[in-house]
Amino acid sequence: AQLVESGGGSVQPGGSLRLSCTASEFTLEKYPIGWFRQAPGKERETISCISSYYSGTYYADSVKGRFTIARDNANNSVSLQMNSLKPEGTAVYYCALQGPPIRIGVCPTTGSEYDYWGQGTQVTVSS
Repeated sequence: AQLVESGGGSVQPGGSLRLSCTASEFTLEKYPIGWFRQAPGKERETISCISSYYSGTYYADSVKGRFTIARDNANNSVSLQMNSLKPEGTAVYYCALQGPPIRIGVCPTTGSEYDYWGQGTQVTVSS
């Protein structure tokens, strides 16, 4: 089972990027999906997650109002739209999936509750 992130890159402060998480062996809408990031020398940070089906969402305070998580069920993907990016947003961004059992309407906010991870995509915010 594999998750694949795409959409990373380099952007100036204040710019935008849209990350996408896809999977070939899972129907993503059935599972909670989380987005995380890890900067060099820092701990992994939970930045957003979305629950299965009913699409409850969570955002860390550090990204609230600037990032939006959404499902695209037709393309079996989950996106993370990132606006007003800041230099401190430079990190490797990962998506992850929580396998069963899951709670309807709830997505975990700790990485240890996720079972499958992508390899990450680099986001660099610099002028």
